[in-house]
Amino acid sequence: MRKYTNVFDLGNLEIALSEASEIKQDRYKFENLGRHKTCLLIFFNNSLRTRLSTQKAARNLGMDVIVLDVNQGAWKLETERGVVMDGDKSEHLLEAIPVMANYCDIIGVRSFARFENREDDYTEKILNQFIQYSGKPVFSMEAATGHPLQAFADLITINEYKRNQRPKVVLTWAPHPRALPQAVPNSFADFMNEANVDFIITHPEGYELDPVFVRGAHVEYDQQKAFEGADFIYAKNWACPGVTRPEDYGKILCKDMNWMVDATHMSWTNNAFFMHCLPVRRNMIVSDDVIEAPTSLVIPEAANREISATVVLKRMLQAL
Repeated sequence: MRKYTNVFDLGNLEIALSEASEIKQDRYKFENLGRHKTCLLIFFNNSLRTRLSTQKAARNLGMDVIVLDVNQGAWKLETERGVVMDGDKSEHLLEAIPVMANYCDIIGVRSFARFENREDDYTEKILNQFIQYSGKPVFSMEAATGHPLQAFADLITINEYKRNQRPKVVLTWAPHPRALPQAVPNSFADFMNEANVDFIITHPEGYELDPVFVRGAHVEYDQQKAFEGADFIYAKNWACPGVTRPEDYGKILCKDMNWMVDATHMSWTNNAFFMHCLPVRRNMIVSDDVIEAPTSLVIPEAANREISATVVLKRMLQAL
């Protein structure tokens, strides 16, 4: 595997889940794969779970790890072509990428949506420059429009906790004080559409995700109707994706607190498990009693980030 940006790069999900189970039983089973290999993790944005879990995954496989926080200690990077670099940015990404590639075998990139231009975000300009110019295997640690390591961990978690062969999984929008990217909901939809689940998306009107990710999923604007009989509730905020009105891209169109997941919402479900990628704003996205309930999977879900990253890095090492 030379790149990892979406569910299709992972291939057969049953095989991937089997690999995840194997690794979870022995995290160091494949540690000889990464001997004398280096993983470079590049962060254009903040991180907690992704940084820690990916470092741990690389070391599970015997790799050395270099972490570069672009905003602390590195030259400010220009990302646009044709720019006269007479401002505060001293180095261009097109020189920085091949230089960084000299020092590693695999590259992970984390670069969020900027909400300045929908086309720039949805063509993944930064991530794709690394794929194009590094000459090394590249994986996304969350990009402008996707977070495939998180979505794979979500799938692993659902597979571990499901009570029936084809569970009902609901992705629900929830309120938030800031405009957040669509990366997590996009990738969650990407994975759920290929998994053996009954998948429903619910959100206020105007928050329609890009059809590339929604595909055949059922979209239900009535949140209560969507929750009925659900086995898993995945709550996440996202700003307007600008599908129907590009001029609204990145805007907050709704702050309706009735969309927050609380005990009443969960009572509509089939005693559903609650999921969220973290960090989460309590009593905005989810109430205290729901996130602290025995059916909350936010911690096991976060723990599975190590497993999803280990599977991805293992496959990349095997392809070197």
